[in-house]
Amino acid sequence: MSTPRFDTLPAAFQHTAAIDPDAIALRTPGNARTLTWREYGDQVRAVAAGLAGLGVRRGDTVALMMTNRVDFYPLEVGAQHLGATSFSVYNTLPPEQLAYVLGNAEARVVICEPQFLPRLRASEIALEHIVCVDEAPADTLSVDQLIGYGTAEFDFEAAWRAVRPDDVATLIYTSGTTGNPKGVETTHANLLFQVYGLDGVLGFEFGDTITSFMPTAHIADRLTALYVQEVLGTQVTCVPDPAQIAAALVDLRPTVWGAVPRVWEKLKAAIEFKVSAEPDESRRKALEWALSVAADRSSHLLAGEPVPAALAVEWARADELVLRGLRAALGFDRLRWALSGAAPIPPQTLAFFAGLGLPISEIWGMSELSCVCSVSHPRDARLGTVGKLLPGMESRRSPDGELQVRGPLVMKGYRGLPEQTREAIDAEGWLHTGDIVEIDAEGFLKVVDRKKELLINAAGKNMSPANIENTVKASTPLIGAMAALGDGRAYNTALIVLDAETAEPYARRHGLPDAGAAALAVDPGVIRAISAGVAAGNERLARVEQIKRFRILPVFWEAGGDEITLTMKLKRRIIAEKYAADIADLYQHDLAAGVHEPRRD
Repeated sequence: MSTPRFDTLPAAFQHTAAIDPDAIALRTPGNARTLTWREYGDQVRAVAAGLAGLGVRRGDTVALMMTNRVDFYPLEVGAQHLGATSFSVYNTLPPEQLAYVLGNAEARVVICEPQFLPRLRASEIALEHIVCVDEAPADTLSVDQLIGYGTAEFDFEAAWRAVRPDDVATLIYTSGTTGNPKGVETTHANLLFQVYGLDGVLGFEFGDTITSFMPTAHIADRLTALYVQEVLGTQVTCVPDPAQIAAALVDLRPTVWGAVPRVWEKLKAAIEFKVSAEPDESRRKALEWALSVAADRSSHLLAGEPVPAALAVEWARADELVLRGLRAALGFDRLRWALSGAAPIPPQTLAFFAGLGLPISEIWGMSELSCVCSVSHPRDARLGTVGKLLPGMESRRSPDGELQVRGPLVMKGYRGLPEQTREAIDAEGWLHTGDIVEIDAEGFLKVVDRKKELLINAAGKNMSPANIENTVKASTPLIGAMAALGDGRAYNTALIVLDAETAEPYARRHGLPDAGAAALAVDPGVIRAISAGVAAGNERLARVEQIKRFRILPVFWEAGGDEITLTMKLKRRIIAEKYAADIADLYQHDLAAGVHEPRRD
């Protein structure tokens, strides 16, 4: 039976909530808290009435500043039912950035947790109302008080039926790698086309289970854990702390799932560490054997070659004896498909999980395209590509290789920035993505890099820093972040930052008393391991791309900090300025202190 099509999120939600009202729509790990579709729908109605009582009308803006929690959903969806533009702000934004985002959005109401109030008040932004969940300090409203503003005269049906497809459903603020973030205006029509397009390629089922653990301001979380749920009826488990995701996966055993590359890389590193640290020798040997078979299988998949019959038989045996249990231990034994997106992922990482029997597809998209623009089902995917454009989207390449796309996913514009909107979308409706791509004869896309981030060396050779970085990072879990350098230079170098989560278990295993970044950056064992990893990565790079020298920085880089955006993209201009002295050392004729050259031991 085909899925009914709707043209606004409230219309879709009202249909979905009526399919099985007693089914659980939202939960926390262990079912500590649950919300059925009936309860969800009742709360949406009450929140919409309360917001209307506060004076919120169609076209007004409501901001949310909350962790991943069940309470978020009725508040967000309730605002949608008024035709309001409801959006999330990153919880880590400093007061000055909060002031910019909320001012640009023209937010009338902010709904937040008390822990975020000090920064919200420090922003000095003028707001009509602040609503607090959990408790309501002075000068704020509680959720119960908000709901109390609802009146019997409020016509809920008329309110949500008045919402139009071209109304702005949400604002997604870009990473801000080159200045203030821009608010992408995304309409109901954009999001409905997105959800139905994904469903057509991947296939969702009512009751499919998934987690919400990425920031709700991130378009990937909003799409997979909010809009898909409203339209297709998935069950969402809210995980407030991303560090708890591994345990949450075991609790939930999701049927569909997605994550950014860094999460997949951390899961890969955790598996490899677990195997190497297994105290039972016979069990460790069994795990090592199974992983070696998986690696052999994935090498063929990565090369686009058929898996030899004998290897397929051996893999089936490894799957029966070991890999099936490993997937269950990860919580992935029910997984039909998974996604990776928001940044490039090393093909070796995808191949690693393919070898384990976990079907992951790399996707490509951007906030200006409502999230996902190209994807293929894992059974059709090609490692190293980001699939094909969703049906209904058009593409073309400019002479310099930039991908330009046109179709129903393209944003309405940047909030309050008409000039920047015209720069992004030309008069014919083509969005200039800024990504350099290759497209093969069958329509599979391969993203080379951002147009503005390509390295052009002293000899005029164009190189992708992201490809260099991902190739090297795939060689060792110790590397948390890496910035490849070489623009206008005779050779490439790199600034390397250790992975904060891997550092502590590494130090413990090697008997090191200090797991801090400064201590590990000068530890001989760490330097040897990084050097070997860079050397291994170099073997998979063209000679001109190889890293000749590197420096391990005595710091960890945190998402939302100076060097990395909240969506895990490098702020390359800021890195170049902040670490100018370190970069200069890398290009001195003699090796400066702390500068290393890759070598195998």
